[in-house]
Amino acid sequence: MTPDTTAPERVQTAPLLVAAAGEKPSHTPVWFMRQAGRSLPEYRKLREGVAMLEACFNPEMVCEITMQPVRRHGVDAAILFSDIVVPLVAAGIDVDIVPGTGPVVASPVRTAADVAALPDVTEDALRPVARAIGLLRNELGATPLIGFAGAPFTLASYLIEGGPSRHHERTKALMHSDKATWHALLGKLATITQVFLKTQIAAGVQAVQLFDSWAGALSERDYRELVLPHSTAVLGSLADAGVPRIHFGVGTSELLPAMREAGADVVGVDWRLPLDEAARRLPGTVLQGNLDPALLLADFATVEAEVRRIHAEGRAATGHIFNLGHGVLPETDPDVLTRVVELVHSLEP
Repeated sequence: MTPDTTAPERVQTAPLLVAAAGEKPSHTPVWFMRQAGRSLPEYRKLREGVAMLEACFNPEMVCEITMQPVRRHGVDAAILFSDIVVPLVAAGIDVDIVPGTGPVVASPVRTAADVAALPDVTEDALRPVARAIGLLRNELGATPLIGFAGAPFTLASYLIEGGPSRHHERTKALMHSDKATWHALLGKLATITQVFLKTQIAAGVQAVQLFDSWAGALSERDYRELVLPHSTAVLGSLADAGVPRIHFGVGTSELLPAMREAGADVVGVDWRLPLDEAARRLPGTVLQGNLDPALLLADFATVEAEVRRIHAEGRAATGHIFNLGHGVLPETDPDVLTRVVELVHSLEP
């Protein structure tokens, strides 16, 4: 097979990158958070008997899983198959992903001494991730690859709570009662996240997304004082990297202006806020979103109506990347995702 030597040039004119720059693409780009994963039978087959973290550090498996939705759906971008705790694991922190539960931390971090004991992550420890990205760039051709990381607040919540939490009670207690320890922890996590994202960029991703999955649990005041400086440190460190920076959180309608201030080129919007209202709150900003992933389980006439509505509302923004308001649910019929991609591509950008 003859190598495609024009791919590096063509990827720069890919609709996703054009839209992220606030310019008009040939069609509205579309990709889906968690597009690579549990909704695909080929993914479930490949992952049989393989633990999540084992898969994340297997370059060949990462490459194959990342490619699966690109082949099946024809999406406008691949997103690196990984997990937000991967850089923590690479640093040597004892975290496991327990099926049905999520990340579980063996020794929660709750004191200044705990924070001081946290190890750093090295580029060498992330070599399997970089290797996977190299494999993907050879496979993807002109399709952009999005790298990602968890934001410092969300990582901190897992470390403090010891796992997923509904109310983030220990996290909020620490962030208010011991601000010095809190800022030390988030500063440490911001550094780990910077190394993780810079490693991905050096290896060849063309965009990055910073997930602050649990930031919606915070008030704007608390977010600005206790979280924003650290997310800004992460995104600011990438300002000269030459790749668009996407920032996304769940339940963050009231935080969107602050999240943009962190240094985002594109702001992801969950399904709770219409895109035209998000555009009003974020003038001059490229938006990503925001179909409710639960609606993918409805009849396709309903799905189509919602896709058309969201696409129309997205016209109010400086640019629009079609996506879900959060990740693909495991029960989703993959054929519906393929039809959504075809529909979005058929609409006038």
